[in-house]
Amino acid sequence: MNVDAPLRRRRSDIRVLALLDASRHSLAALQAAVELAAQRRAELVALYVEDQDLVHSAQFPFSREVGARSGLARPLSPAQMEATLARQLQRATLALEAAVAGRGLAHSLQVSRGRVVNAALALAGPGDLLVLGKAGLSAHCGGARLGSNCRALILQAPCTVLIHDERHPPRKGPLRVLSEPVPEELLALPLCDRVERLHLHDALSLEHNLAHARSGALLLHRAELRQLVGEDPDLLARIPVPVIVVPDPR
Repeated sequence: MNVDAPLRRRRSDIRVLALLDASRHSLAALQAAVELAAQRRAELVALYVEDQDLVHSAQFPFSREVGARSGLARPLSPAQMEATLARQLQRATLALEAAVAGRGLAHSLQVSRGRVVNAALALAGPGDLLVLGKAGLSAHCGGARLGSNCRALILQAPCTVLIHDERHPPRKGPLRVLSEPVPEELLALPLCDRVERLHLHDALSLEHNLAHARSGALLLHRAELRQLVGEDPDLLARIPVPVIVVPDPR
């Protein structure tokens, strides 16, 4: 592995996008998005999506809600589902306001109803930075799996995606890359202070190399991501530093 030149710093006018739900993973990702937006003087846009598939599922007479901790099944009605979504939106709104309090940060909350991935793709533009938590509402504590929305967005988003893991607070360090080019806008990320080239080409070697990493981030082009998750679908969930995924260069 080689340590290359220090990163150059430049301001950017991109938006930082954060996908909110009621999970602790998304709330931790929100904190990371706030820090990135504040340090880059960027606009923060939070998106809360009322999942239409959940709304439709509550219309069936046999629908049940299973408690995450108790494991008990309870009848689920459309009215109960709407009330649950309203409570989640309220928590998301309060979390956003608490996260930006006192920062003077330009921010907004966009609320929509539909499919989460479709809504995020409709919002994101090529110059944005989308910050995601690794896991979603269905994740179990300590599980090493990517959430389904995260998995879809890192493969489809038109912009750079940063995957945040609440278990490993971000610390400044090397931006590890497998290949060039390094997009210029990433050179100002406060996570990274230099570029480090990794001469690795398979998922197992990458995981072993980063097993004890506690600072910086890993940069993957989407073609590299497809290769690695083809070898090991849950590799990214076990990488202990933030993972940044960028569209392939044209």
